[in-house]
Amino acid sequence: MKTKLKLNLTRRKKHLIRLPPPHPNQQIILESSARFRVVACGRRFGKTFVGLYAILAAAARGQKCWWLAPTYAMSTDVWEQMQAVTAHLPGRRVYHTHRRLNFPGGGSITVRSTHTPDNLRGAGLDFVVLDEAAFMPPTIWPEVVRPMLLDRRGGALFLSSPNGKNAFWHLYQMGVQRKRSWRHFHFTSAHNPLIDPAELAVIRAQTPEHIWRAEYLAEFTDDLGQVFRGIHAAATAPLAAQPIPGARYVFGVDWGRTADATAIVVLDVSARRMVALDRFTQLAWSHQRSRLRALYDHWQPAVILAEANSIGSPNIEALQAEGLPVRPFMTTQPTKADLIQSLSLAIERAELALLPDEALLGELAAYTVEALPAGGYRYAAPPGLHDDLVIATALAWYALRYTGLPIAFA
Repeated sequence: MKTKLKLNLTRRKKHLIRLPPPHPNQQIILESSARFRVVACGRRFGKTFVGLYAILAAAARGQKCWWLAPTYAMSTDVWEQMQAVTAHLPGRRVYHTHRRLNFPGGGSITVRSTHTPDNLRGAGLDFVVLDEAAFMPPTIWPEVVRPMLLDRRGGALFLSSPNGKNAFWHLYQMGVQRKRSWRHFHFTSAHNPLIDPAELAVIRAQTPEHIWRAEYLAEFTDDLGQVFRGIHAAATAPLAAQPIPGARYVFGVDWGRTADATAIVVLDVSARRMVALDRFTQLAWSHQRSRLRALYDHWQPAVILAEANSIGSPNIEALQAEGLPVRPFMTTQPTKADLIQSLSLAIERAELALLPDEALLGELAAYTVEALPAGGYRYAAPPGLHDDLVIATALAWYALRYTGLPIAFA
């Protein structure tokens, strides 16, 4: 049976904090004596525990410590954990307004967010944990935190999954180049022995390459912002296709009117290829529905999956009243991520043939992704560009994947 780690923050042996033992790869980080440790690690490696143990150990030595996170919500999660694991310690004082814990042995831990960097300036520190450092403003370390470590010769622990070759990558290079007092560590998600390899295999099969490399292999990639790969290789669907008797078709519809266009994409379910698309602007809603109705009469799709947000709902209801098989899809940040990642994977693995349409291929090539500090991604077209055909294609692919199954498209 493994022995739990023990930390004494009260100078009394009977008042100890007991934490689960780190796994071997976490232990490598904790045992390092480097003043500045930079850890690039995959999701679920267990970086939060590494930081938690390191900062509690520093506080147990009477040091003044900070824990920094990119967002207030992330800092709240850690703040609650800090309070929970130290709740039984006599003499511990909690300052909720400042999110600070003071311990009888002289140590302290303050939990803060880096959302507003100017609010962080203050007195000297002995130790700081920068959690998800790759998602913090690039000025946090050189302009705010590093000066606070100067007089006490304090140390820092940087923990994060990569986010391209940004400021965190430059800090990682300090360890790679063996700069004085710096040490770098790289661990993938698989380096956590508590994770079932079969689970990772399932995730790998369902995850686009750019996400897998950054999130699970903890790689610093140059092309993090690129969503769709293999676009031109996938543009093999023949032009001027016509309906085939007995074939099944699905539509994806993204609504627009003035600044944005309405886009309709038609996919052949069995052949898994795009057979038609339409894109138009500056049309009244009644004319748009008539145009969609004409496509419906021509292709007779089994399902028309249409975005339901805002202007979509009235159009969907009107088309349903006419007897068309329209199903609503409510787009949120999580559902949009699922849509886009599924389409990205299909194109990347040559599971969907695209029409060689210049507007479509241009939208796919320009589409971008931004990793979020709390996990997940934000997908969008660059400022000034459109993503109508991207969304319509993603909706059609979603409908193709699930057509014929007892699933609600909402």
